[in-house]
Amino acid sequence: MLSDPQRLEILKLLDAQPQMSQRDLAQAMGVSLGKANYCLKALMEKGLVKLGNFRRNPDKREYAYLLTAAGVQEKTRITMAFLRRKVAEYEALEKEIEQLRGDLKNRRIQSGVQSERQTGNQ
Repeated sequence: MLSDPQRLEILKLLDAQPQMSQRDLAQAMGVSLGKANYCLKALMEKGLVKLGNFRRNPDKREYAYLLTAAGVQEKTRITMAFLRRKVAEYEALEKEIEQLRGDLKNRRIQSGVQSERQTGNQ
């Protein structure tokens, strides 16, 4: 079974370059040719990608992997879910950064008070 990130990566690659060969796709994804073939078959079985050929090309062996309407919808759905997750992570990081800045500011203030006390005791 393909994970959402894998599906999104393949759909984005094929949307940008439908004429991409399985070998090119495997290289772009950093996977074996067999894994790329498996992924493409899975997407075609789900109706997200279809195989078309370039009719005008004299070499009829040249094919393109085209996103179907369902493929475009799936790409959009996964992208939106990915974006929501990343925005939530970003907002959590912003809060954590602000908390850390506040902690540092409080420590500097406390360090300054301790330094004043030490200087006053001498």
